[in-house]
Amino acid sequence: MPFQTKSTRRVAILGGLRTPFARSAGVYKNLSNLDLLTLNLQALTRQFGLHGKRLGDVALGAVINHPRDWNLAREAVLHSGLSPETPAVGLQRACGTSLEAAILIGSKIALGQIDSGIAGGCDSMSDVPVFYQRRFAQRLLDLSRARTWQDKLKLLKGFSVDELKPAYPAVTEATTNLSMGESCELMAKHWKIPRDDQDQLALESHQKGVAAYKRGFYNDLICEVNGLSRDNNLREDTSLEKLAKLKPSFDKSPSGTLTAGNSSPLTDGSSAVLLGTEEWARANGQKPLAYLVDSEVAAINLHEEGLLMAPAYAVSRMLERNNLSLQDFDYYEIHEAFAAQVLCTLKAWESPEFCKKRLGRDKPLGSIDRSKMNVNGGSVALGHPFGATGGRILATLAKQLHEKGSGRGLISICTGGGMGVTAIIEA
Repeated sequence: MPFQTKSTRRVAILGGLRTPFARSAGVYKNLSNLDLLTLNLQALTRQFGLHGKRLGDVALGAVINHPRDWNLAREAVLHSGLSPETPAVGLQRACGTSLEAAILIGSKIALGQIDSGIAGGCDSMSDVPVFYQRRFAQRLLDLSRARTWQDKLKLLKGFSVDELKPAYPAVTEATTNLSMGESCELMAKHWKIPRDDQDQLALESHQKGVAAYKRGFYNDLICEVNGLSRDNNLREDTSLEKLAKLKPSFDKSPSGTLTAGNSSPLTDGSSAVLLGTEEWARANGQKPLAYLVDSEVAAINLHEEGLLMAPAYAVSRMLERNNLSLQDFDYYEIHEAFAAQVLCTLKAWESPEFCKKRLGRDKPLGSIDRSKMNVNGGSVALGHPFGATGGRILATLAKQLHEKGSGRGLISICTGGGMGVTAIIEA
């Protein structure tokens, strides 16, 4: 079907499933991205009766990709139980990867190109690629191409044991040479976000996550993996007093405010969401939980703006296009890369100066009802496998709206590289 069409179809969110999120170097330390995605898709296939079915497309991605997983999405599908005739595509938009995957699948459904699809993502920080120094790597490649032993000996000339020093991947921005935490610390200082406020948001994230598990909210959203059936970063016994004792993680001076307690941890995990048309849902015994209505991505100049502020722009544009105010939502899912990032974004939307100069608005977007934000816990408590968080949020919010029976939800995800991925869903 051509891109120019008189009407688009509603994009139904039929449900989602994810692995429990686990702290890195722990229970999933022997599982790769491919392992996590495959186990996740196999569970999704069982739960939704998709064995042997051919779907229109599957979009999956990871942020920290291993070279061996060069065809990650397709390989996961081939071992998922879906029909091998189901195509797959890999993508990456940093921490917004799996929400971006849902936007891609949703767009194809809306345009009539496909009737069904799966969107998801994963990351294993336990299985990151470790590289040799570039000089030694090149030496190995040259040796593999050498035809005679004399040629090989020549290539070993000048070898130094220093070349064997491994190079570990770092979550550092190439443009600024700062880690995400260091950049967010600068944002917290710019927006004057106190440590106490960050710790309070972190505490609430844990409390809401614990309460959600106790009432069984996550029972049909999580599949057991390696004996784990619950996110293992979640704490029932944390408190403001315990959080206050933690030392700053990035700015270690007395002015540092970001700690391990109010930041999302390095996490392993996977998520996947089933999308389709209403007709496909009926034909396959599925019921829509909610509908993907619109999305927006934005990017900022890293030399002029805080690294994680792009969602403030994306949300503003999306609201304007849909003739909505920031208060026209029943729930808000704002990704907690750091508690400070969430608080910076909320403060920016309340700022007359920021909204006028940066967003081009006559008045501030205003405040939100914080009791409607991340009501089942956020990334600080549940964990944040980079490529999986968008899928977690989308499935969670769709279920929330379905349980309510109606309503509208806002998703806001900050990403590395100074980008933001946002969406509106309705039930």
